[in-house]
Amino acid sequence: MKNPKKSSIQSKKTEPVIHREGAEEFVNLGAVEGIPHIELFDMVSKVIAEDTLDHVNSISKKVVPAKSLYTDFFKRVIDIELSLCAIVVTLPVNLVLAACTFADVGRPIFFTQKRVGKNGKPFTIIKFRNMTNATDAQGNLLPPDQRVTKFGRFVRRTSLDELLNFLSVFKGDMSLIGPRPLPFDYNDYYSDRHMMRYAVRPGLECPNIRPSAKMETWGDQFENDVYYVENVSFLMDIKMMFALVKLVFDRKSTNVRANAVKGSFMGYHKDGTSISSEHVEKRYYDEAVRRMGYADQDPNTTK
Repeated sequence: MKNPKKSSIQSKKTEPVIHREGAEEFVNLGAVEGIPHIELFDMVSKVIAEDTLDHVNSISKKVVPAKSLYTDFFKRVIDIELSLCAIVVTLPVNLVLAACTFADVGRPIFFTQKRVGKNGKPFTIIKFRNMTNATDAQGNLLPPDQRVTKFGRFVRRTSLDELLNFLSVFKGDMSLIGPRPLPFDYNDYYSDRHMMRYAVRPGLECPNIRPSAKMETWGDQFENDVYYVENVSFLMDIKMMFALVKLVFDRKSTNVRANAVKGSFMGYHKDGTSISSEHVEKRYYDEAVRRMGYADQDPNTTK
């Protein structure tokens, strides 16, 4: 017997936006209507993991974290001293941001979420809200990029949304430099190699300082995180600190960050490259929809 709630949704539009690349068809999950995005994304990730994750783990190189007196002691001392100074200096700015956020999106002014910390330990991240709670016709939240306000984009572009993270650094949940903290949603879908990004405290940012490396996909980001885990040192943190300052004041980089639409991390192709929610093979979508109990309709296509 079909779930009556799901049956009622099946009469709604459930066609994803499809595009073709040769003989392959790909789905932009964020464009799917009539199916709750959180449930859809989770099921698609499960389907992908069942198909590829064991193979990806078998071909991935093992990660050996760097260990030194700096990583065990001095890095934390520097984090405490610099974050305390930053908290005091940015207090007036945060008060202004609080007032502007209230005027922009109302209450609550803070966005809180559980994130994954060092060794997988959970902690709560706090930021000023920069999204509305806008929903689609079925009452499901719209994708994040459609809910960010104009003021929110300004806050992101100027990195002002990161200021409250100094509190997390001071508490010991984060570090000034390290892989960015991500939600628990992705934990079941990381490769063993990329799970090692949690061998260190998450940071405000982990800028790319490798000359030939690009940062276009989730896989690029995770490989940069792993590179940091394997090579962290005082000298590397200094280099990344300068790169972070440059990132904040570089208009091109900040505009890219404010308008970034990378989609959600969904898993891996069998060659180990990452899959974004904006570019999912249609066969994975079809299997996920079948398991969720929705009618399998012929989607419209765009070339």
